[in-house]
Amino acid sequence: MNASDMTLSKKVLELDCAAEVERIGARIVEIMRKDLHRRGLVVAMSGGIDSSVCTALAVQALGVNKVFGLILPEQDSSDDSRSKAEQLADHLGINYLVHDIAPTLEAVGCYEWRDNAIRNLFPEYQDGWKNKIAISGGIEGKINHFDLVVESPGGQRDRKRLPLPEYLHIVAATNYKQRIRKTIEYFHADRLNYAVVGTPNRLEYDQGFFVKNGDGSADIKPIAHLYKTQVYALARFMGLPEDICNAQPTTDTYSLEQGQDEFYFALPYQSMDLALWALNHEIPVAELASALGIEEKQAAFIYSDIKAKRSTTHYLHSKAVLIEEVTEI
Repeated sequence: MNASDMTLSKKVLELDCAAEVERIGARIVEIMRKDLHRRGLVVAMSGGIDSSVCTALAVQALGVNKVFGLILPEQDSSDDSRSKAEQLADHLGINYLVHDIAPTLEAVGCYEWRDNAIRNLFPEYQDGWKNKIAISGGIEGKINHFDLVVESPGGQRDRKRLPLPEYLHIVAATNYKQRIRKTIEYFHADRLNYAVVGTPNRLEYDQGFFVKNGDGSADIKPIAHLYKTQVYALARFMGLPEDICNAQPTTDTYSLEQGQDEFYFALPYQSMDLALWALNHEIPVAELASALGIEEKQAAFIYSDIKAKRSTTHYLHSKAVLIEEVTEI
C-alpha cells in the first residue's frame, strides 16, 4: 500500500520486530567483515533507549564476548542513568567499564567556561546551582530561540532569554562532554581492535541532534533508519529491562532534568516521529493536523521547523572539504 492510501496514525510506524532484528544483525556482521574489518564493537551506554537497543543489537549480531560497554558519567549526569546502564550490561552479560569523565572536563575548563557564560545573565549563579537550556518558538510559528533556566540550592527557579554569544558559549562548553566521551570510546576501540557504535535514531540523525566529532562520530550507526517509536518497540521485543523500556528520553547533559523535546524538538518524540514520517511521505498538512489534534497552521509550522533544522544542521553531517579532490582515495 502506498503512503498516500494510508490513514496517518501511529500504525504507520509499526514494525516487524523479529525481521528487523534479524536484518540489522546480518548487516552488522556484513559491515564488520567487509567494511570495517574489526573484531568487535564498543558502545557507550547512557541508560537511554537508543544506546540500550544498539548494545542489544550488537550482542545479538556478534555475541557477548565481542561487545564492550562504556559508562561515562560526569558531575551533571543523573544517578539513574548510570544504574540503568549497569543494569543493561548485567542483563546482556557484556564486559563494561565505568569511567567518570568529570575530572577531565574540569581540567579542560568545561564547567568553568559554561558557568562564566551563565553568570553573564545570572551574576548570583554559584556552585550548587543547577541549569539547563530550553527551546521556544517552533510550534507557534516563531523563530526558535533558547532560554536559560537556573535553580538555586533553595529550589527557586529563574528563566531568561539567552543572547546568542552566551548560547554559543554554553553549548560549546557542554559539547566537551560528548567529545571527551568519544575520545574514550575510540581509545578502547583501538586497544581492542573494535569499531565504535553510534546510537542516534532517525529523528536525531535527520534533525542534527548530535555533536560533530562527539556523539555524531562513529563507525556504524545501527538504528539511524529507525524512528524512536520503533526503537522502543525493538527494546520491548528483545526483552530489555522494564526500567529502560519505560524511560522517557532526556538529554542527561544539564544538571536540571531536561527532556529532548524541551531542549530541541517541537513536540514529544511520538508526535515528532509521526510528523517526520508524514513529511517524508508527502502527507498534507491537514492530515498531520488531524492526526496530532492541532491546528493546520501549527502542523505547517512543524513541517517548516523540520526543514529548517535539516538545513541548519547539514554541516554536522559533512565531511571535511578539500581544496582539490584526491582522486586516488
